[in-house]
Amino acid sequence: MTVLIEMGEGLGAGAEPARLDLEELLATRLLVQGNSGSGKSHLLRRLLEQSAGAVQQVVIDPEGDFVTLAQAHGHVVVDGAHGEADLQAIAARVRAHRVSVVLDLESLDAEAQMRAAAAFLGGLFEAERAHWYPALVVVDEAQIFAPAAAGEVSDEARKASLGAMTNLMCRGRKRGLAGVIATQRLAKLAKNVAAEATNFLMGRTFLDIDMARAADLLGLDRRGAERFRDLARGEFVALGPALSRRPVALRIGPVFTGSRSGSPTLIPLPQADETDLRALILTRSDDEPAAWTPTPRAPPSPRTSPADLMRELGRHRPEPVERAPTLTEAEIRTSLDAVLRGIADDRDAAGQPVAVVYQDFLVRCRMRGLDGEAITLSAFRRRLGVARAGIDEDAAGADEGVDARWTEARQVAAALPDEVQGLFLLLARAALANEPCPGDEALARAIGSRSPGRARRLLAYIETRGTIVCRTDFRQNRIVAVPALACETAPGDPKIAASSEGGLGLFAAE
Repeated sequence: MTVLIEMGEGLGAGAEPARLDLEELLATRLLVQGNSGSGKSHLLRRLLEQSAGAVQQVVIDPEGDFVTLAQAHGHVVVDGAHGEADLQAIAARVRAHRVSVVLDLESLDAEAQMRAAAAFLGGLFEAERAHWYPALVVVDEAQIFAPAAAGEVSDEARKASLGAMTNLMCRGRKRGLAGVIATQRLAKLAKNVAAEATNFLMGRTFLDIDMARAADLLGLDRRGAERFRDLARGEFVALGPALSRRPVALRIGPVFTGSRSGSPTLIPLPQADETDLRALILTRSDDEPAAWTPTPRAPPSPRTSPADLMRELGRHRPEPVERAPTLTEAEIRTSLDAVLRGIADDRDAAGQPVAVVYQDFLVRCRMRGLDGEAITLSAFRRRLGVARAGIDEDAAGADEGVDARWTEARQVAAALPDEVQGLFLLLARAALANEPCPGDEALARAIGSRSPGRARRLLAYIETRGTIVCRTDFRQNRIVAVPALACETAPGDPKIAASSEGGLGLFAAE
């Protein structure tokens, strides 16, 4: 179905209305560029208003300009102050229910905006395949979230945000996500993000480097690049399969909703004589709070000379410090298991990179007086996977009288990559106990993810290694066989909620 939305009118004699093919836009993405005041936000608002009834819309709004869409078109405003885990879950529900939303990041600083946008875009990207409905994802001031160079924010936040924007523009099409990004300067926007757009709307630009990049994207010569300086507010040069096969100038049409922050305009200054103005600013009115009285400073203490300091240090005799009691091997192991259980139960740790979780593990170990660095990052990744799978390795075999077979299962797991060892042991434990096969949510929890789709992909990867064999019965229940152990799980529903799976809770064998 072809849906044409009217963006405005063409410039020049005999110009026709400028229309945008919405279905083509969903497959090809859009880049909008223009200096501050060129009309980018006006253009995005026109696009959102004209397509509001035809496609789901997601707006990443760093300045809070688009929250006014809520009253006119039913968009739900999501406050970016939610935690990253909550934003991922909200984004997944947005895709499942096809709700148009505005992610308002106005109250956050630059780094917090990048983290919130990365979490929300990640939730959209990792949604279930069944929820890959077409959606416009509009990102205003995209240079904030996909900077071309490192700035004052941390490298971790910058990489997370840049990765989410790259996924949106490079791989989002297959998931139904059509990126529409707007930036003040192409030079500040990461090239691998800008290069994925096929449709372009270039507004007023003055800097030579931005004019050259804009002309290069549109296939214009040096003389054609000069026309960007002559464009008025709201005028753009369009090119792309959803707009025009040749560069064409157009003027964006009017919008029906307004921004909360309008453009500054000149207003008359108040007229009063000099006496009135002086009294106005120097005299406190009745409704003003009382004037602030600074707290008097304490007199400065006399400076200590180096000789006095050395004499004081010479007289100091530190009190004997009691040595911390030495822990036994069993106590150390129990304490480390308690730290791992705490991390596995921490919702905020799910989805975080293993290196970040490892630093949290070291801090928790120091708080308990443990040497966390004795466990390497590779060993921590394996043990974290086992903890997230809800398995106590020592008790899993002993409680069920299958010590030798559980030892063999651990040997098979050791030949797998660290990130899937916990997933395999979870399946092996269910097979040895003849329990139902864990569902997708339980498998996702075992790898520290909220994406059942990623869990299924890793399950298929283990199967390609010949370690397991998956099949389904006539009721579409999943059965996983472990050839090395000569056993298989009972049939289990892949869609069953993790909380309803008996015997698969965290460290359930304890």
